[in-house]
Amino acid sequence: MKLPYYPGCTLKTKAKNFEDSAIAVAKELGIDFIELPRWNCCGVVASLVSDDLMRLLAPIRNLIRVQEMNKSGLIKDEYRLVTLCAMCFNTLKRANLRVKENPDDLKKINDFMDREEECYNGSVEVVHFLEILRDTGFENVCKKVKKPLKNLKIAPYYGCLLLRPKEVGIDDPEAPTIQEELLKALGAEVIDNPYKKVCCGSYQTVHNKYAVASLSYDILTHARQGGADAIITSCPLCAFNLDNRQKEIIENHPDFTEIPVFYFTQIMAIAFGLEEDVCGFDLNWVDPKPLLRERELL
Repeated sequence: MKLPYYPGCTLKTKAKNFEDSAIAVAKELGIDFIELPRWNCCGVVASLVSDDLMRLLAPIRNLIRVQEMNKSGLIKDEYRLVTLCAMCFNTLKRANLRVKENPDDLKKINDFMDREEECYNGSVEVVHFLEILRDTGFENVCKKVKKPLKNLKIAPYYGCLLLRPKEVGIDDPEAPTIQEELLKALGAEVIDNPYKKVCCGSYQTVHNKYAVASLSYDILTHARQGGADAIITSCPLCAFNLDNRQKEIIENHPDFTEIPVFYFTQIMAIAFGLEEDVCGFDLNWVDPKPLLRERELL
């Protein structure tokens, strides 16, 4: 299966470990990610202002790339655009839904880009890799497991953008289970965290890192109190706030015990028995390797 793939900016830099591990586990499942030619930043979070059409130009240009890939033969009759970053997913999907539901908006955008782009025809479906895994069957994920994670207790963390708004989210916004199902397929013990849907603080981390550290402290502490050894996520900003901001948490809470934060694809790579290099653990602020060695997974 070949799928058009949108990486987004952070997966080429700070979250390269997310991209590398995702591409590797996808290949194990017979899925090839074909990166969009000439992709641009998704725009990072769709505008909440109804008349701000300029904010839709960036995401719609990326959807046009999928049309071009099909015309060029790079992809054959495949109009699903797979994403990894929860922010990119949310931004692209919200923009896509808006222009599909509002023909006048789509016409204005196409008219504006007339000289440099082909018209977007609304044919693309924006999907998240977790949806691909669910739709192809978690039983197929289970078949690829070589190192069951039976010695690991993991708490899923969804954050905001995988679940909200409801028409965009990949699961029930109040009672999501998709990450839990994935973890069970990998053999891990799932730890429920009542804070798994609570916002990490998002971009408040830029100018008020201690406010974010306080939110992250609550999320991580509840996971630890539930018995979790680690947390998984699908958002590079959530990963940064939960992982890197543990430095600030320790400043305010000296008794806090660090807890590893994984991208869900990193933990899949471990369960699949792939080389450690594809996980890029050097980019994780809290080193997860001691935990994995202790549980005989490395």
